[in-house]
Amino acid sequence: MPNLDDLPLRDDLKGRKPYGAPQLEVPIALNVNENTHRIPREVIEDIFSRIAHATLQLNRYPDREFLGLRKAFADYLGHDLTVEQIWAANGSNEIIQQIIQAFGGPGRLALGFGPTYSMYSIIALGFETDYLDAPRLDRYELKPEHVREQILKHKPNTVLLCSPNNPTGTPLSLDCIEAAYEAVTEVTGGIVVVDEAYAEFAPTNTLSALTLLPGRERLMVSRTMSKAFAFAGARVGYLAADPAVVDALRLVRLPYHLSALTQAAAEGALAHSAAMLQTVDDIRVQRDRLIVELTEMGLDPYRSEANFVLFGGLQDSAATWQALLDRGILVRNVGIPGTLRVTAGTESETTAFLSSLREVLAG
Repeated sequence: MPNLDDLPLRDDLKGRKPYGAPQLEVPIALNVNENTHRIPREVIEDIFSRIAHATLQLNRYPDREFLGLRKAFADYLGHDLTVEQIWAANGSNEIIQQIIQAFGGPGRLALGFGPTYSMYSIIALGFETDYLDAPRLDRYELKPEHVREQILKHKPNTVLLCSPNNPTGTPLSLDCIEAAYEAVTEVTGGIVVVDEAYAEFAPTNTLSALTLLPGRERLMVSRTMSKAFAFAGARVGYLAADPAVVDALRLVRLPYHLSALTQAAAEGALAHSAAMLQTVDDIRVQRDRLIVELTEMGLDPYRSEANFVLFGGLQDSAATWQALLDRGILVRNVGIPGTLRVTAGTESETTAFLSSLREVLAG
């Protein structure tokens, strides 16, 4: 039987491993930043009804432009966004992939600020786009002057800003986004992508990068239904940008890329957005509780406006990860020495994690 090494892979793919966090059967999984709360029953019933109706037409291709879903996203986001400014795909990863397909390629550079979401570099690699992680400042923070300096230095065609950042949880100011846009416009006329996958978990009244879209035709704001909407299994991401950007993504998308069932399920969830998001406040409480109690244990949690907390101060993060797993709790080792990352789960899940971690540290 041939193995991967026997295939005529591109040279830049040889020796690499695919992305993937462990998917293990454990009592408490807090490793991939899912919303661990269940979807409300009344929402499930409506989604079932919509999917059942969609199955009557499964012999036909789905709505290629999914205008109903785009209208639902525009209504949800507000900010006077129109259908023409909205795009959607199978998770925000596919959104980023389509952006790199359209605006990247050989001889072009994408720049992030690391550590950041690991899929940025993987997607760039897939489309022969050079990728660079510029450094972050102390405690993984960013300031406008630093953002501008790095962009002027490296001259990227695409800037990827994760807000709040994954895996650190670090919030990003609008001043940093404005600085990035001005700098990349100055040096390459390129684009800025703000990945707001965790935006709903930020403090109430936090301004989104959506407020910066008017007058900035090369600014794009990506979001997902996987986190706050507890819709990870449905794989739905979406984008707000200038209509010309949406047209650019239509050039590279696969035909009929969003199935009729996906569209029906997402429209059902958006029709009940208030119910779907009712767990966000509780998740914020558990996140802030994690920061307080981890600090009390003598550990070093980083500032977070996401639904997870990165914490340092561990002598052996791999051993701590294994000890927690032995107790039925799965968290994430993101590869930053001395740290682990934990999702803010339900109150009982958070309690179980904290209790188990105290046992591990004491032992």
